[in-house]
Amino acid sequence: MAAEKKYIIALDAGTTSIRAMLYDLQSAKFVFTAQQETEQRFPKSGWVEQDASEIWFKAQYVLSRCAAAAGRGNVVGIGIANQRETVVLWDRATGEPVAPAIVWQCRRTSEYCAAIPDEMREKIAQKTGLPVDAYFSASKIRWLLDNVPQARDLLAAGKLCAGTVDSFLIFKLTGKFRTDHTNASRTMLFNIHTLGWDEELLRYFGIPLEILPEALPSTACMGETDLGGRKVPVAGVAGDQQAALFGQACLNEGDGKITYGTGLFLLFNTGGKAVRSKSGLITTVGYSIGKKTVYALEGSAFNAGSCIQWLRDGLGLLASSSESEMLALSVPDSGGVSFVPAFTGLGAPHWNSDARGLLAGITRGTTKAHLVRAVLESIAYSARELCDCMQRDSGIGLREIRCDGGASANNFLMQFQADLLKIAVNRPAERESTALGAALLCAIALGLVSEEEVFSLRRAERVFAPAENGQAEEGYRAYCTAVRRALL
Repeated sequence: MAAEKKYIIALDAGTTSIRAMLYDLQSAKFVFTAQQETEQRFPKSGWVEQDASEIWFKAQYVLSRCAAAAGRGNVVGIGIANQRETVVLWDRATGEPVAPAIVWQCRRTSEYCAAIPDEMREKIAQKTGLPVDAYFSASKIRWLLDNVPQARDLLAAGKLCAGTVDSFLIFKLTGKFRTDHTNASRTMLFNIHTLGWDEELLRYFGIPLEILPEALPSTACMGETDLGGRKVPVAGVAGDQQAALFGQACLNEGDGKITYGTGLFLLFNTGGKAVRSKSGLITTVGYSIGKKTVYALEGSAFNAGSCIQWLRDGLGLLASSSESEMLALSVPDSGGVSFVPAFTGLGAPHWNSDARGLLAGITRGTTKAHLVRAVLESIAYSARELCDCMQRDSGIGLREIRCDGGASANNFLMQFQADLLKIAVNRPAERESTALGAALLCAIALGLVSEEEVFSLRRAERVFAPAENGQAEEGYRAYCTAVRRALL
């Protein structure tokens, strides 16, 4: 690489892997990437944990690989995108985690959340834009404080830190205890209107303000870290879905994107207005640049790409995830099979943590191809349900959906999604929108790129135009019936 080049590293700490991507912002293309898988643990039914020390160890490794590829002195900044809601508790003095991280998918606090009275639920919704659910961070922090003696000891000594994955990585990299507005908005403790931790909610959950990080705009400089013997700013931080919204250049009111990752996440830009959903969707901070805050409506399905992993690793029906496309296309339809992807409950608009996955319509003629197709179709059906809610709540019609995430590479799924939504699905040339969003936020923070220039940096790789598909509508009705059964 030429010595005069300047690069930004996007550190993308996802649910199943952590990677660093080296970006040349002149072309808005990544030129090198390093990735390491991270282990998820399932100690009990509905529980999901990770080792925060493993996340940090592998973050160091992938950052060093990118730094070496860039050459000494050529990295000008590090941006961070991360899995949201996942909670880490650590020792402020040593930086060492005091318990396994509780992952966003974990349902261990479902009963605690179910017991929260209606009056408090309404206050939480008004202040945070979130429904009460075990998905978010507050009840996870409370559980750790109640169940980890070392956490209580550190709290009493004034040495406890509690935060999401971004704040843990920022602390380890820079020594600063900080987060950004998008990640803070996912905790059920942050007032999205005042952009500060809410004292009433902190009192209710029994979480002291001093154990939480300072919340700053997405384009704030979080601190500096040593990279190859040189100080490099860590600037530009956002939760993974908000980073993808930015990386997809969904910067105007009414722009929407779907990320097909471990879960499925639809975000819809509502501009400077925090729109209250009537359909069980989330109102969240989309991103913040200096004093400008952009809000979004969000709908999420807890399981999407994880369903394809289940077909591959759990059932052994696929040699690789990419094989799912070929199998789905080998049959004309799902053979009447419907699948509800509720391994860890149903997210928006149902918010039912007790629902579990369901297969319906199986006959003696059902083959693995029918099952694979039904699973892929269920991902598209989840998105359709969310899109319908979003358009009702906002009063704005979607013109197209911008897609990203691992499963967006599946041409069958993207075409089926376009047919079902009856709008175009636009897949970018730069498929890793989450990492690109973090890199662009970092570039804005460092004054290298303006917000207006972000539009010109996104390019489409393929646009899937909708086609007439009566089977898609029929299948969607059957899916909705199966969801009702899963909710019983």
